[in-house]
Amino acid sequence: MNISRNDDMKMLSSLNEWELIDLLLFNIRNLWRVDGLYFLGIEKKYGTDAAIGIDAECWEYIAKIEARYLKEFFSLDSNLEGLSKALRLTSWALDHHSKEIEIEGNSLIFRILDCHTQKAREEKGLPAFSCKNVRLNYLKVFVKNFSPNIEVSCSKCPPDEHQDNVWCEWCFTMR
Repeated sequence: MNISRNDDMKMLSSLNEWELIDLLLFNIRNLWRVDGLYFLGIEKKYGTDAAIGIDAECWEYIAKIEARYLKEFFSLDSNLEGLSKALRLTSWALDHHSKEIEIEGNSLIFRILDCHTQKAREEKGLPAFSCKNVRLNYLKVFVKNFSPNIEVSCSKCPPDEHQDNVWCEWCFTMR
């Protein structure tokens, strides 16, 4: 049986709103599963440094695509409010169920409160993944492509210790 894109679109259009949302989130979780599995495979075969290097390159590429697409698709302004919405809609943030965003003056604080990646590693008896550089590079590229007037810095992210149920915290400042 030949199935065209049109056939797929008809099938998707037959789903209700919540089914579409569940399907979207399921596919995002699957992308994260693939990300984790390929990372573990590279780490096992070539070591953690090689896995982190490849992971960082992949996420920098994705950051550029996501920032441009989200800004254009949702017609977002190049300010902190626009960035707040864009960040929430990234594949990275959508997959985290517990997060906080605060905007005060010329700063936006973004926190991940419950990190499934770190918890999965804990459950497997693995050490915390030192994701600070990978995520910082991702966010720098994301912000550069979203608005050149915003800078990002990291307040905490593994390998930093997490406290008060905050795994990572990022500060975005409007210049």
